Amino acid sequence: MKQHLIVNLSLLFARPTGIATYAGQVIPYLKALNPTLLTNQSYPDFNSHLIPANLTPQQGRSGHLRRLLWTQLRVPQIYKQLKASLLFSPVPEAPLYKGCRSVVMVHDLIPLRFPNLTSPLLPYFRYYVPRVLQEALHIVCNSQATAQDLVDFYGIKSQKITPIPLGYDPGHFKPQIEPAQGTYFLYVGRQDPYKNLHRLITAFAALPQKEDYQLWLAGTSDPRYVPQLQQVAESLGVSEQVKFLGYVSYQELPLLYSQALALVFPSLWEGFGIPVLEAMACGTPVITSNISSLPEVVGDAGILVDPYNISALTAALSTVAQDSQLRSKMRNLSLKRASQFSWQQTGETTREVLSGYL
Repeated sequence: MKQHLIVNLSLLFARPTGIATYAGQVIPYLKALNPTLLTNQSYPDFNSHLIPANLTPQQGRSGHLRRLLWTQLRVPQIYKQLKASLLFSPVPEAPLYKGCRSVVMVHDLIPLRFPNLTSPLLPYFRYYVPRVLQEALHIVCNSQATAQDLVDFYGIKSQKITPIPLGYDPGHFKPQIEPAQGTYFLYVGRQDPYKNLHRLITAFAALPQKEDYQLWLAGTSDPRYVPQLQQVAESLGVSEQVKFLGYVSYQELPLLYSQALALVFPSLWEGFGIPVLEAMACGTPVITSNISSLPEVVGDAGILVDPYNISALTAALSTVAQDSQLRSKMRNLSLKRASQFSWQQTGETTREVLSGYL
């Protein structure tokens, strides 16, 4: 019987998230496997099976719930109907107890590492995800750190896991032509507590000659966290210098990275850390955490600090701000390091893993 791959893209919607970016970049490299995409969007070069459009995070919790029910009840029927022999999912979701052979992707286990008792993600990661992973034939993930988390939190055997680093678009993320050097440090991402922005603002406020610099925080404004962070900035007397930029479009990011003194990304945990790679691809110096996946991404190109140590973070900011020769050296190291990552590598390695089960 001819082997047939189906790819579950039910999570994807028009405004790309990190998961959508990952899936969109990997899919072209799966073309050789002739998959059928379960999707509500148009992919002209692929066989597609049309699915409902109301299964995404865009519809909030009800969208997630509908998707989980659809995955459990409808996907097994589609699997049989299309005579599939393997399901690939870019998130850890697959039908349980229905005999659907699957390979799934895990991006991080942050809801287990920093549990929020009121979040529906906690029971999802505690009860649903481990069963999906136990039934899956194989698991791909984005870093050695995430692979280790799968072993530590779920007791998955390491032979069942393949870490595949992510990539970036080199046509988009590249140094801008002779940008005027800004006087701002940049953070890109969400404002959740594990992103450690309260310590970053505190470290920035302790800078000598801090009035010469600004701290720009880019990312969709989250009403749960931004007011608290604004209060921190105000209490430390730096509210004029700490700018909350809100959502920054994909088009605007390369210039924002290129003109920054440095990207500062002191997260307490990351599955991968895409902003770090994007910044390096733009030749931006990087200051980031010495834990989780971040050292895997940065290598020797950036300054690694203990994210819990505010004075170490201040020292790193100060060093980069005052030493233009160091910034120049770090730019070259960033570009060299970023060149080691590519979506082609991610896509081709993913295809190889899937081929092994077809």
